[in-house]
Amino acid sequence: MMSSYVGARMNVFNESFLNETDQDANSVLTELDKGLRSTKIGEQCEAIVRFPRMFEKYPFPILINSSFLKLAEFFRNGSNLLRLWVLKVCQQSDKHLDKILNIDEFVKRIFMVIHSNDPVARALTLRTLGAVSRVIPEKQQVHHSIRRALDSNDTVEVEAAIYASVQFAAQSKTFAISMCSKIGSMIESLKTPISMKLQLIPVLRHMYHDANTAALVKTLCLNLLPKYPAESFVIAILDSLTKLSCKTLIDIPDQVNLLLTYLQDPRKKVRYQVLRSLRSLAQEGAHLWPNGALKTLISKAQNCNDVGNEQSLVLTVVLTLTECPVTCHALLNEEQNLILELCSSCLVLEHHTAASQAVGILTGLISYCHTENIPPPTIFMELINLHLESLIYSSMGNEKKHKELTLYMKCGVKLSENNLQFAQDFVQLIEGIVTDNCVYSKKNSVLLCETLAALSSQFQVKRFSIHDPKHEPSTSMDVDPHRMLGKKMNPVSECLPQILKKMDTIIDGELQPHSVQIVEILSAVVLQSIIGSFMPKGILDVFDRISTTINCWSQYRIARSASRYGQHFLAARFYTKLATNVSLDKFHFFLIALSQMSKAECILNYGAEYEVMLHNYVICDPKYYNPSIKLLSLTERLDKAIALYAKALASIKASSSPSSSLTFQSEFIKLRCQFLQALYSVVIAKNTQAIVPPPAIALTLAQSSRDVLQKYGHITNQLRKAVKTIKGCEDAYSKLYKSAFDADPTTLEFLEITQHQCAIFGHIVESVCFVSPSEPPCLPTEGNHPETKYLVNTCNKIERLAKTLPQESPNDKSITMKHTKVIIEEIELITMSPMCFPRFFFQVLQNTIIKLSISPQPRVAGEPIIVQPGSNLVVKVEGVIQHYGKSPCLFRSVESVQLTLTSQLVSQRNPNDLLKQPNDTITLTQTVKPQRDFLSGNFLLSLNNVQTGPMGNPISMGGQWQVTLDTYIIDENGTVWCTGNKNSLTVRVPDDPSKQAAVAATQPRRF
Repeated sequence: MMSSYVGARMNVFNESFLNETDQDANSVLTELDKGLRSTKIGEQCEAIVRFPRMFEKYPFPILINSSFLKLAEFFRNGSNLLRLWVLKVCQQSDKHLDKILNIDEFVKRIFMVIHSNDPVARALTLRTLGAVSRVIPEKQQVHHSIRRALDSNDTVEVEAAIYASVQFAAQSKTFAISMCSKIGSMIESLKTPISMKLQLIPVLRHMYHDANTAALVKTLCLNLLPKYPAESFVIAILDSLTKLSCKTLIDIPDQVNLLLTYLQDPRKKVRYQVLRSLRSLAQEGAHLWPNGALKTLISKAQNCNDVGNEQSLVLTVVLTLTECPVTCHALLNEEQNLILELCSSCLVLEHHTAASQAVGILTGLISYCHTENIPPPTIFMELINLHLESLIYSSMGNEKKHKELTLYMKCGVKLSENNLQFAQDFVQLIEGIVTDNCVYSKKNSVLLCETLAALSSQFQVKRFSIHDPKHEPSTSMDVDPHRMLGKKMNPVSECLPQILKKMDTIIDGELQPHSVQIVEILSAVVLQSIIGSFMPKGILDVFDRISTTINCWSQYRIARSASRYGQHFLAARFYTKLATNVSLDKFHFFLIALSQMSKAECILNYGAEYEVMLHNYVICDPKYYNPSIKLLSLTERLDKAIALYAKALASIKASSSPSSSLTFQSEFIKLRCQFLQALYSVVIAKNTQAIVPPPAIALTLAQSSRDVLQKYGHITNQLRKAVKTIKGCEDAYSKLYKSAFDADPTTLEFLEITQHQCAIFGHIVESVCFVSPSEPPCLPTEGNHPETKYLVNTCNKIERLAKTLPQESPNDKSITMKHTKVIIEEIELITMSPMCFPRFFFQVLQNTIIKLSISPQPRVAGEPIIVQPGSNLVVKVEGVIQHYGKSPCLFRSVESVQLTLTSQLVSQRNPNDLLKQPNDTITLTQTVKPQRDFLSGNFLLSLNNVQTGPMGNPISMGGQWQVTLDTYIIDENGTVWCTGNKNSLTVRVPDDPSKQAAVAATQPRRF
């Protein structure tokens, strides 16, 4: 009861913390210190429980050190209630304990209470020492106190000593070895109560630091099993042995055999614990399982009396084992008949937990076969095809079966990756359930829609161009998927009419929160299915009705999906409408920027003004079907799109703020605009090719420079300038990729392919205007998502079109209208392919920020730091890694941080100084590993301004230096990310008076 009360109090206080948004760390600490000095015990407790929140916000070592010393002082002099709250602070602030600088003083103040006559005070002391055991693992006096407390006559103190023993055994090898015999003797002693023995057994699971100790503990536990056959003892001993085996690994085979022996125990709780332990061993070392263990486990599942829970647990163990290739190989070759018989019997049962595990096992084996290029057994797919549909239907109506239904959906999606026939049947099954009029639970309905979206994103997106004359527009809601798809058909596209009707039905009825969510997911499915194609009027009508029915946030999410899948006409309509329905200026400017970007892409894709398309309700190609509308030339389209992107860049900067800088969004828009400008310059160069002939001296210049292409004059130079600009875009996309540490994998893949698009187009232009072009770039990835697959398809078209260039030898190269015509066709292809905006532009699912502090700092801001001549400057860097969002390390985590310190002399040198100066720029690099999100580093910087004296001797003079610190993140895979964190200092070294006097003495006197 007390622990739950403490947790509730901590949550309340942490949520209603001080209004410290505009305060610094010292101000917050001062306010808490006032609460600690209060005479009211309630205010003191309230101040204590606020410390963990302060540590999270200001995790600086000096602050944490002083705070913990204050808390230790209160622990020493306060009441047991205050000591309890200090204990909770230590338990909640585990990751900040490393930052306590005066650890000995902190422990000394805590440890003084161990000599109290109050057993509760001593118990709180032991628990507090156990909570901080990670930073004091080898304190012998603490070890001695714990050992002595285990012999106490007070139950509270003994239980606290056991808790401390568990904590120290996990941290200290010395403590684990010394306490092994003590714990064993207490467990075997008749004086020790049964309840206390059960608390002592878990201490043994942490004694894995030494092989001999681990073997001794194993022997002790094995001896205890026959001596204490009670259910609670067997469960505790088997659990401790399993956890010990998971750490040592070498004992896994023996532990598996032991657990299989106890699998025949008549007591249900023991068998359940055995199966949970077997699953833990399967997760840690499935490849270490002994021969025959798998067969015994399958036989147990077949002969299990408890068809429900126990058989499901056995199947869970087998399912975990199928994640290991060694086990899959054994199941397919040695135990295929047994596993087939087991899964067949489970699939015909009404117990969905066992049936879902059986489907998962078969799916894992089939996936292993595809991974190893082995044809999977036909009977496996036949079993799944025979039972999966009935299992899904029977679990749809019961919300309690949501977990099992989720596993069915995951297996179906996984099987669809390698089996197109199964994918088509599975899509039709899911679509039939989604679009029927039956009422299912909210969770299950949303799950089915998400499954449909996952299936839609799997298939190769290869479509006709928007401006393909063979691709006739559709004025109805019906969409012909066979025309819209290439070689590998997307089965979801066949279901578009039914999906659209389902969306119509939902918005015509009474909208519930889950119904709106279903509309959003189905909208994404529709947009995925028509990526790269125009949107028929019937589909647009459905989205128009949706925009008048659902709330603004849901409209924005649909518009965001439209931008991600290249449907910019729809996105622009939504953004323009939403921009007038927001209350904050930053949201208004952000939506305006999105609408301007979408309008720019519409002009590029459709060849007409956005307002003209909107007025005439034109979303198909006006070139073939709307002759009354004036089409824009390629030059006009690029010019208007560049202007709109420039406006979008201004709008996105207007929506940024110090707390939300929108750096990625600004750079993305800037690079898109820069690339379009490069295309525009190539088009202008081509247009002027016929009216700007080569100069009269062009041939002479070509012969003198030995560059045969110089004889073509203007066009050669203009194309070469364009190549340089395009190469700059390619490098800029690479830098943007390196700066997007928090980006999702789809965005990173998109940036890689966009960089490749710049590279391949730049290489094509380079091969025309240079005699010896560079090697063609290689495609970095084939694309794993709909938008990246579509972009890869565009890059492949560009490469195929490049093969139509005239083939010439280096000595006979020329730049003719045929060459520039192919380049213009490439530009037409690029501009007419819809640009899919990456997800990171809209959503930041992981947010990592590094805050740095450099010392020394000037006393007055803006003034330089003075360093005496002949002295070195010590630069100390401290940093804090802050994580925001629900999943801090969702995609990648910070493994280490690379600090690069660059010092550059900015004061002018003597113009008569002819001595070569190697010390004008000094670069120092250090890689530090964060400890609990805190990092620190030190640099020793030598600032020497060496100049040539009057007699030719080098003299050290003063000067002013600019010191810049750059930060780079290194993730768990060793990839270096440039996060853009920069700090700078100005350092001034005054002139040495003695040096100046020496220089003056050598100067000739003037009369």
